[in-house]
Amino acid sequence: MDASGPPPADGSTGSTGSTAGRSPASGTPPVPPPLPRGAWLLRGVTAAGLLLSADVHLFLYVQGYQDIEVVGPLFLLNAVAGFALGLLVLVWRHWLPLLGAIGFSVATLGAFYLSTTVGFFSVNETVGGVQQVTAAVAEWVALVGALLALVVERRRASGRSRKHV
Repeated sequence: MDASGPPPADGSTGSTGSTAGRSPASGTPPVPPPLPRGAWLLRGVTAAGLLLSADVHLFLYVQGYQDIEVVGPLFLLNAVAGFALGLLVLVWRHWLPLLGAIGFSVATLGAFYLSTTVGFFSVNETVGGVQQVTAAVAEWVALVGALLALVVERRRASGRSRKHV
């Protein structure tokens, strides 16, 4: 099954005529079925977490982190990736942006927890600052939101495929 949607209910291949969730055989790509409201809510929560984390990293980068070797460029990369993933989660109805959000959150939280315990590229951070706590909470929100969105969307997709078998 492709990522664009379920097979037609009438058992046809979708190559002739138009069926729900499919476009005519004019060469235009198929249109995926709409996501349920809960999936959109979870994608919105995920995007909010990603965008807030990106904003905090960009703020810290501009406030002086750009002068730190290795970590400075990583903060800028984190900001760019967070903004890009936050937008992709909202506009691309596919599981890949959600998987990217999970990877982003795990990597960012991992780097943060390393920096607060043993150090990360000679940076030893504390957990007490407003930006640190805000970013950590935002990343946890993005991680949990993306995981739940994947579960909701995969459960819906597997339920749809069983109905059409």
